[in-house]
Amino acid sequence: MADFNTMRARSVAGNAARIDEGLRAHMNKVYGLMSLAMLITGAVAFGVGTNDQLIAAIFGTPIKWVVMLAPLAVVFAFGAMIHKMSTQTAQMVFIGYSALMGLSISFIFKAYTGISIAQTFLVTAIAFASLSLYGYTTKRNLSAFGSFLMMGVVGLVIASILNIFIASSALQFAISVLGVLIFAGLTAYDTQNIKNTYLQLAHSDSDFLGKAAILGALQLYLDFLNLFMFLLQFLGNRE
Repeated sequence: MADFNTMRARSVAGNAARIDEGLRAHMNKVYGLMSLAMLITGAVAFGVGTNDQLIAAIFGTPIKWVVMLAPLAVVFAFGAMIHKMSTQTAQMVFIGYSALMGLSISFIFKAYTGISIAQTFLVTAIAFASLSLYGYTTKRNLSAFGSFLMMGVVGLVIASILNIFIASSALQFAISVLGVLIFAGLTAYDTQNIKNTYLQLAHSDSDFLGKAAILGALQLYLDFLNLFMFLLQFLGNRE
């Protein structure tokens, strides 16, 4: 009996070690894809935003509405269709989406000084890392906040579209404050959710886990980018 219990304990310990190793690899892939997407977004935004002719051609014409709203349509379609794609295709679509997002936010290099953009990015990176670490390590179940935070995102989208037409500075300030709070919360929530999803599906096939990593990277990418954009409205010095 003692030998059986010893073997069982070793088996459980070995299985837990394999899951822990797999989780680390999974999270490394999530953060790696997210970082690559952010790099591409930044490169495209800088390349377009520092070119006066391109900025005028895009944001000085009705094309700006297509450029600014296209990422929203693409991300919903991507989320709905990713399970029908191969892992390689899904990864390429994600990379393409990050380039499109870079195009849509390129105007910030005309609206704000380069130094304030760099400073805000650094602040965002520190805040994101802290919040994501909290979501990964905390024992507190954050799932109860998920529905509330997603409702907040929907409200932000509606309010932002409405403010395009009414141009209220008070409403814009409220949107910025709520945006920082909501995406700060989503950073911690999404990180915990990505971790828990892997733990629940650790024995799934590699293709499924690969797509889960891409979805996780997309979630954290959007959290970081939105947190950056809302903080920029507070910390950015306008040209």
